[in-house]
Amino acid sequence: MDQTFWTYFFVVTTFTLYIAIAIRSMAKSTDDFYVAGHDVHPTINGMATAADWMSAASFLSMAGLIAFLGYGGSVYLMGWTGGYVLLALLLAPYLREFGKFTVPDFVGDRYYSKTARVIAVICALFVSFTYIAGQMKGVGVAFSGFLKVDFNVGIAIGSAIVFVYAVLGGMKGITYTQVAQYVVLIFAYTVPAIFISLIITGHAIPQLGFIGNAAGTDMSMLETLNTVVTDLGFTAYTETTKTKIDVFCITAALMFGTAGLPHVIIRFFTVKSAQAARKSAGWALVFIALLYTVAPAVGAFARLNFIDTVNEATYIEDGEDYATRAAAIEATGGKPVPAWYKDWEKTDLVKFDDKNGDGIMQYRGPNAPDGLANEVEPNRDIFVLANPQIAKLPAWVIGLVVAGGLAAALSTAAGLLMVISSAVSHDLLKRTFTPDMTEKQEMLAARLSAAVAVILAGLIGAFASQLPFVAQVVAFAFGLAAASLFPVIFLGIFWKRMNREGAICAMLTGLIPTFGYIYYFKFINDDAGAWWFGISPEGIGFAFMWLALIVGIVVALLTPPPPEEIQQLVEDIRIPGRAGVKS
Repeated sequence: MDQTFWTYFFVVTTFTLYIAIAIRSMAKSTDDFYVAGHDVHPTINGMATAADWMSAASFLSMAGLIAFLGYGGSVYLMGWTGGYVLLALLLAPYLREFGKFTVPDFVGDRYYSKTARVIAVICALFVSFTYIAGQMKGVGVAFSGFLKVDFNVGIAIGSAIVFVYAVLGGMKGITYTQVAQYVVLIFAYTVPAIFISLIITGHAIPQLGFIGNAAGTDMSMLETLNTVVTDLGFTAYTETTKTKIDVFCITAALMFGTAGLPHVIIRFFTVKSAQAARKSAGWALVFIALLYTVAPAVGAFARLNFIDTVNEATYIEDGEDYATRAAAIEATGGKPVPAWYKDWEKTDLVKFDDKNGDGIMQYRGPNAPDGLANEVEPNRDIFVLANPQIAKLPAWVIGLVVAGGLAAALSTAAGLLMVISSAVSHDLLKRTFTPDMTEKQEMLAARLSAAVAVILAGLIGAFASQLPFVAQVVAFAFGLAAASLFPVIFLGIFWKRMNREGAICAMLTGLIPTFGYIYYFKFINDDAGAWWFGISPEGIGFAFMWLALIVGIVVALLTPPPPEEIQQLVEDIRIPGRAGVKS
């Protein structure tokens, strides 16, 4: 059975499983829809949180960025893992002790202000829709690359699947669907990594292969990779061209952005208590580590395999019979362009520009010693999906990886849709504009909001192919969360003097400049030399986070303190069991 069969088999099987779980776990109340009834077991919640957390950026894009940025790609590993630890230890238990449904819910009640709640909703929507753009691009890449489906058609199929289990099941259905998606994605990520590690290093454990020697040599795998890339004119794999300040700011923006991400925070509202929130955070770290410790090895193996199969290969034109032409090239001692490259070329995610007209594919860096120009441009988002093909692994492994990539993208998209749905139905309607609506009306509004959000996410996905790499798009969402939501959450928990005026000013100070900076330097002026203080759009959220914190504190000190009951509430939520607002 060929690759196409296995791909369809795994994709159809997993999609059917997700829909079945959603129908079985259909939400019957707003409590079920928003927070899964507050009774999810910590281990189950940890696994669901890991799936929610490990999006298309983690599964598809992170290893690709590490493959081509080398040490520079470590900012994503350090920022995302460090940020989760920050969230788990610093914020999650206290937010659960507060006992609300959403981040805007916390902001609205903590800062005793409908205006603050509405601004928090706007911030959550900005973050969520930016994040969804990255997920939808991942869905489009997977469908177009393997199922020979148009990019936008693939997004429509993915949106339809999410529609079923997000609209019917709500958070309850999403939680148990994400457990299944975690199992699929972690299995899909590690199985090919084990195969490829055995081929390249002889180690069955990819983490050991990454730090061990290349098979048949006395050189470490990283030394081998350094030699290969520098001989072709690229920066050494263990070095980076990023400035120290940019590395620091990107890492910090990802860390603090994690601590402000609404779709991750909302997962800690689904357990019974602050103690359960701590346990689920610990389990989530274990489950996340299973993928994140493998990613550097996957990236390094992908770079070696890509260079080995593509560089100096003879190109075969589309009109030629591939098998016949490849055999003729091999008969003369040449190396034909690999079949996997021709498959991905149809998606426009890899491109060959024969600049010297010799028909040979030169893959070169800016400092190539032979003076040849680079002729091969790969999109970094394809490498986790293409890696099994490049390494010529069995067809069933390739199909499994596609299902894993879709599981990663859809699990996070579902979590984001819940944030959007609850922000509209609960925070804007029930808690702000129509407080008299019944629970039945609120459930209807929640489902309609989720449905509209799915449609909007699909429309965003239609433009996602024009966006940067998935991980970069997601990094923008983290920057927005770091600058707008983290300051008010942090100060709201740890400084009882923080008031509504300070919160409102802090959120606006963080959101508007960060969004403007990202938009300007990504869509208007892409000159890196014009960046402020050398800080990229991926890292600017950290700088504006500090500005938001300072503005919030200053405004709070210049305006009346919050009511006494709010100050007492802040004291109470830091002592588990004492808060009087738990639900």
